[in-house]
Amino acid sequence: MAEKKTKLSSFRDMSPEELGREESELRDAIWKLRLQQSTGQAQDPYKLAATKRDLARLLTVRRERELAREAGHRS
Repeated sequence: MAEKKTKLSSFRDMSPEELGREESELRDAIWKLRLQQSTGQAQDPYKLAATKRDLARLLTVRRERELAREAGHRS
């Protein structure tokens, strides 16, 4: 049985440019989902929370890379 690739590992495989594009897409999706919720049109109330978690995962990967670069410069 093939193992499903997690969001976190897929974010780790992305280039910085791809992470930037994905971040803007996630932020846009969050904005749209919030708008849908506020107008009562939300189809899936859990999608907003899942999208916010994905954004947090992406930002975690970005921060890990930043810290790794800083640690490399100090050594």
